[in-house]
This record gives sequence, C-alpha cells and structure tokens, in this order.
Amino acid sequence: MKELDVLGVRVEMPTNSPIVLLRERDGQRYVPIWIGAPEATAIAYAQQGVEPPRPLTHDLMVSMIQALGRQLEQVRITRLERRPGGEGGIFFAELVFDGGTVLSSRPSDAIALALRSAAPILASEELLDEVGVTMAVEEEDEVERFREFLDSVSAEDFEE
Repeated sequence: MKELDVLGVRVEMPTNSPIVLLRERDGQRYVPIWIGAPEATAIAYAQQGVEPPRPLTHDLMVSMIQALGRQLEQVRITRLERRPGGEGGIFFAELVFDGGTVLSSRPSDAIALALRSAAPILASEELLDEVGVTMAVEEEDEVERFREFLDSVSAEDFEE
C-alpha cells in the first residue's frame, strides 16, 4: 500500500463538479476523485482548520469514534468500479479501525475523516497503476497553478 496526500479540492469546469486531488507520497501519480459539494466543503474545512460553532457530521463522527474508545487507523481507497463503456466510475474506500474493524465508505467521507483524525490515506499499487495520472515535467506548472488556486479558495466556495 502507498500513502497518499490530499492536495485539495477544486471545482472542475465546465461541469462545475467538485474534485479532490490526491498525490502519491514519494511518487509522481495523482488520483482525481469527483465528489459532491458537501463533501468538498467538509474536506476543505478540515484542510483549512475551520472549526464550526457546532460539530458538522464528520466532526461528530470523529468525536463518536473517540468517545467509544476507538481509533481510525487508516483509510484505504480500494477500487474503482468502471461504468459501462469505460468512462468514469465510482471509487470505493474502507475505514480501518483499531481492533481490526473495517467499514465500507465513500472516499470523500473517508478522506474527510482521515484529515480530522490524522489517519493515513492509502491505495494499492495496482489501483495507482490503474487510475493514477503521471504528470510530465511541463505539466508541473499546472500543479503549481492548482496549488495557487487552493491557496485562494475557501470552503464557502463549495456551498450551494
């Protein structure tokens, strides 16, 4: 399993669809996952350290996990189920807790929980081979522009 870092969220044009971009730690592959607006907001809040006056769903879940004496040990992005015709698909993830408990999860929720719990996000080498996008040197400018975008965007930009 390879560890992934969350580069951030943005809105993909022209579809206006939020996307979370993961990057292989110590590697060159990127994993884009299209997500919903509420999940994009939850991820952006966690990355920006926003603490709402009352806990949002993912904050509440982390508090519940801790109150039950458990710990989220890792998040695994497990597979991509392709749509008929091979265009796009649905990613799947797992939450791995201490004691060996594993729960199925949407990747967006798993990422939001991992960021709040400081749990590592992992993917198999096989999945990275299948879905990972390697950027050429000349495309590094695009990554830098994406990082600049992330620095200028706020979680409120994803609210409807």
